[in-house]
Amino acid sequence: MNSALWTITATLGAAVVALAVVEVAHRIVRRLGHRSLLLRELADHAYRPFQVAITSLAVEAAVRATGGDFAGRDHVLHLLVLVVITAFAWLLGSLALAFEDVALTRFRTDVPDNLRARKLQTQVQVLRRVTVAAVVVVTVGVMLMTFPNVRTIGASLLASAGIIGVVAALAAQSTLSNIFAGLQLTFSDALRIDDVVVVEEEWGRIEALTLTHVVVQIWDDRRLIMPSTYFTTRPFENWTRTGSAVLGTAEFDLDWSVPVQDMREELRVLLEGSQLWDGRVCVLQVTDAVGGMIRVRALVSANDAPTLWDLRCLVREHFVAWVRDRQPTSLPRIRTEVGDGGSNRLAWQWVRPTGPHEVRPAAPAAPTQPDDDARVFGGSPEGDARAADFEGPPDLPEPGEERP
Repeated sequence: MNSALWTITATLGAAVVALAVVEVAHRIVRRLGHRSLLLRELADHAYRPFQVAITSLAVEAAVRATGGDFAGRDHVLHLLVLVVITAFAWLLGSLALAFEDVALTRFRTDVPDNLRARKLQTQVQVLRRVTVAAVVVVTVGVMLMTFPNVRTIGASLLASAGIIGVVAALAAQSTLSNIFAGLQLTFSDALRIDDVVVVEEEWGRIEALTLTHVVVQIWDDRRLIMPSTYFTTRPFENWTRTGSAVLGTAEFDLDWSVPVQDMREELRVLLEGSQLWDGRVCVLQVTDAVGGMIRVRALVSANDAPTLWDLRCLVREHFVAWVRDRQPTSLPRIRTEVGDGGSNRLAWQWVRPTGPHEVRPAAPAAPTQPDDDARVFGGSPEGDARAADFEGPPDLPEPGEERP
């Protein structure tokens, strides 16, 4: 009885001392946390697991040190050892999460230039899941090794680990491939959180990137769940691979009579008065002239994909009204000749030479240089940079011709 009372008294005393030490340490760290973000995160995340770990360790040490012999002492000590292992695993996981939260806090993603922050956030989130999984697996393994029977059969399990590993790899081939694909996406910097992508003809942002799947938030708030292997085995569009600024087009099929230069000047006036335009690219060109109509393409730029979408819609709406109200003759038309073309009474046949000797060659037109708004590659520093990026290889010499 005295031995049992002494064990209980020592255990309670050790628990009280441990709780007091933890409380003092917590108050000191919390006070210092006003100057350090890391200490503040440790005080918030690690306080409870640290309290449980130190208290359980003190209780286990007190029971073992008293040496009291009572019924079930071995089972109590074994249970306390399991509690200590679990508590320290919890503490280790909390410390890892605190360091990861500090890393995420230092790099904000709600700023215009957030490329590095999104890259770090993606890697930290994947590492967090890997850390938690590793801590859980190691903790379970250590706890199982405290049982004598499990320790006895450990040698046979290791001997057959090769066969078991092969069987497990074959059974979990799809899962393992997704896990390795998730790690590849994270550390190859091919995909990041908040990247704008086009997948399966759907446009959206990367909302979550895990070890096994990727969640794409579609523009209409739907979620597209894709396996990680999709992004390592199939092509996809990443609009924010090196930056968020993008280019977009608005195309119009119009009649040949449309004044292209007036339309180009109108585009410039429209963009300069809009907050959606980032001031980089304003180009209007005729990209096709087949079948009785011409195709006019307006190329514009914006800071990000959502802004570009609104800007393209604005350009379309403006020029729909501009052509309808100010250039109604430029609306698409289909022409049909009615009558005898041989009588030379059609409008396009009214002016013609009266004889073969009166045909005078037209004076050669002076070469004109297109203005900046009519050139995608050139005419501005940005256009010259695009031309340099997309410049083709040098001309190859003809067979038998020596390269100079």
